[in-house]
Amino acid sequence: MKIAISGKGGTGKTTLAALLARALADSGRAVIAVDADPDANLASALGLPAAEWPEPISEMRELIEERTGSKSGYGTYFKINPDVRDLPERFSRVVRGVRLLTLGGVAKGGAGCICPASAVLKALVTHLLLQPGQVVILDMEAGIEHLGRATAQAVSGMIIVVEPGQRSFQTARTIRRLAAEIQIPRVAAVLNKHEPDMDLEAMAQKLDGLPLLGALSFDPRIAQADRDGLSPYTGEEPQAGEIRAILERLIPWASTAKDQKGL
Repeated sequence: MKIAISGKGGTGKTTLAALLARALADSGRAVIAVDADPDANLASALGLPAAEWPEPISEMRELIEERTGSKSGYGTYFKINPDVRDLPERFSRVVRGVRLLTLGGVAKGGAGCICPASAVLKALVTHLLLQPGQVVILDMEAGIEHLGRATAQAVSGMIIVVEPGQRSFQTARTIRRLAAEIQIPRVAAVLNKHEPDMDLEAMAQKLDGLPLLGALSFDPRIAQADRDGLSPYTGEEPQAGEIRAILERLIPWASTAKDQKGL
């Protein structure tokens, strides 16, 4: 099962990625959580102390030059399919049964040629998604920069995290369109920060047909855990039951044939 998680900034996609990764690892599955958001926070959400956070692959200049054969500056030749098979084992950290790998972002204009770093990141994502026998959770930014058409076909599905609000729903519609353009086989949503007085069915209708896998209740303790650098998942809080309910729908949904739509 290879799941990409996206959503508007602040909706809680990193929290969901951490909750799913921890719950899946607790169930005995081999899980690798990939922080593919340039604003990397997944290590913190998993409860890993800052001193132990893995270095972002995109910042390993010597490694990138070694694997791609590139040199600094524009206009250089480099390998577009570098060998990355050893990188997950070498540069990841294991926290509470979850293997964490941080991709990092690619520097924008004026910082030299960005193509070699992009080539390494895309090759690494492709390698992880094509490996059998392990669950991959990709915590992405609102775009789909680390996924190409070939890579997308290896993704079991994409979850868009939404919160109650029109801007979040609009972002979800944009992400769904981008996902369709590269033929990601399935896209669904999870509603975060749901409060008891909200009509869940009414919220689902605002998704314009996007399947809703479940909802996570608003809980100030999650924000407190973020401030403290702790994992929001203990297995005993209310969200643990909600995550298990989401997994009950997610697993068969992600395992259906690629041409099957919806839930």
